[in-house]
Amino acid sequence: MRLDKFLADMGCGTRSELKKEIRKGNACVNGIPVNDPGSQVSSSDTVTFKGYPVGYEEFVYYMLNKPAGVISASEDSRETTVVDLITEQKRRDLFPVGRLDRDTEGLLIITNDGEMAHRLLSPRHHVDKLYRAVVSGRVSDADVRAFAEGLILPDGLKCLPADLKILSSDNPADSLPDLLSDDADDALCDTEGVSSAVEIIIREGKFHQIKRMFRAVGKEVLYLERLSMGPIRLDPDLARGAYRRLSDKELRVLKEI
Repeated sequence: MRLDKFLADMGCGTRSELKKEIRKGNACVNGIPVNDPGSQVSSSDTVTFKGYPVGYEEFVYYMLNKPAGVISASEDSRETTVVDLITEQKRRDLFPVGRLDRDTEGLLIITNDGEMAHRLLSPRHHVDKLYRAVVSGRVSDADVRAFAEGLILPDGLKCLPADLKILSSDNPADSLPDLLSDDADDALCDTEGVSSAVEIIIREGKFHQIKRMFRAVGKEVLYLERLSMGPIRLDPDLARGAYRRLSDKELRVLKEI
């Protein structure tokens, strides 16, 4: 690939900035200064920029513990995006795998691997997505059966069968203190009446799907957090808003999907 693209992909600057720097002699390939931004390089070449080595990675993968109030997008002129939270020197082609609503928290994978993202998101691959939620009202066995059968929403959308598990009802904040985050506790404290803590597994990702599914059975989602996506589970040691690279083991199981 072109030298300026190689460096841009690795987060060294914009293509226009890098063309100027390369012409000034600030890039070397295999120890030789190169002044042509269009010079061809490969991942096997030793590239340095301003005296620092630059290794090439075709794909990168991050696990992010998304906080509320951040939008699931690559860039936005007014709002903080999940990609903005990746603060290390980074590629400019990163994107979130799927979307979480602004107020939804938890696991989000950030990458530049479009093929892997497609495998995770395609209903054809039936990748489980596990969420924990606090909802208004008392979730019943009838609700569990309705989710399992595949709800038909008021707008006519037929949802794939989903697994709904009741963790607690009446007062989940008191009975499940280790399972619910502080944000979930806050949501319950602000709500009068009965609430339920549940887990839901869906195998698709329609717009506001879980919220719409509960609304269809007469309940409102008060708090929602994604815990896992396929074989990747949210690292319990990852603070809200923090991120890390996926481990080699996590990458191996992802590629088996």
